[in-house]
Amino acid sequence: MTFAEGSFSGKVIAITGAASGMGAACARAFSDLGGTVAIIDIDKENASIVAGEVTGEDPIIGDISDSSFCIEAIETITERYRRLDVLVNAAGTIHRADALGTTNDDWRRVMGVNIDGMFYLSRAAVDYMSKRGNGTIVNFGSIWGGVASAGSTAYCVSKGAVHQLTRAMALDHVHQGIRINAVAPGEVRTPMLSSQRATPPSEADLQAMADATIPMKRLAEPEEVANVVVFLASDAASYMTGEIVHVDAGYTAR
Repeated sequence: MTFAEGSFSGKVIAITGAASGMGAACARAFSDLGGTVAIIDIDKENASIVAGEVTGEDPIIGDISDSSFCIEAIETITERYRRLDVLVNAAGTIHRADALGTTNDDWRRVMGVNIDGMFYLSRAAVDYMSKRGNGTIVNFGSIWGGVASAGSTAYCVSKGAVHQLTRAMALDHVHQGIRINAVAPGEVRTPMLSSQRATPPSEADLQAMADATIPMKRLAEPEEVANVVVFLASDAASYMTGEIVHVDAGYTAR
C-alpha cells in the first residue's frame, strides 16, 4: 500500500529505538508522510542525528527499563506537542547465549529493554490516549517470539512476552478506542543482526544465511518493516487490533 503525502499530517508519533535500524526507518517513514516524530532512545549521538533529519527537535534521551523515565518521556511529548497519536515500541537488545551463558544481569537487561520498557511506555501512553478516546500502539516482536532459536534464550523469551503483551493490552483497551498490534520481523539488515558475534558476519556470510534459511533468500531492509508499521498505525488498519504481523519473507510459513 502506498500512502499519500501528508497521511500523518497533524499527528504525533513517539518512537523508541529510533537512533538506528528499524526504529530510525520508522522515524523517517512517518516524517515523510507529514507526521511529527518524537524520538526516545538511550543513544544520544545517533538519536540526535536522526532527530535532526526528521523533526529538528531534541530527542528524549534515557533508559526505557526505568519506569520513571518512561512516564516522564510520555509527559514530555504530550506537553511539547499537546497530543500523542501513535507509539512505536521499536527499542530492543539481544544477548546471544543459552541459559548457562546468560547471567542474571544479562537476563535483566534483555527483559528490561525488550519487555519492561515496552510495558512502561505503553501503560503511560494508554493512560493519555484513553482520555482522548483514540490512539495506536505498534510493538516490535520477532519471529523468535513465536518460534525458538538456539543460542538466544533471553531474547526469544522476551519477544514471546511482547506478543502476549500486545494481545492482552489490545483486549483491555479496545473499548477506549485504542488499537495495539505488533510486527514480527525476520532477519533484517540492522546493527543488531551483527552484534555480539565473535566475528562480524561478512556480506557473503549474510547471504549464505539467507540462502539457507529464508524462502526469499535475502535479508529485509529496515524500510520494508517500517512500511508495515506505518500501515498498522494508519486508518487503513482500522479493523486490526491484537494482531502479530509477520514480516519474514515466508520464514514462519514453513
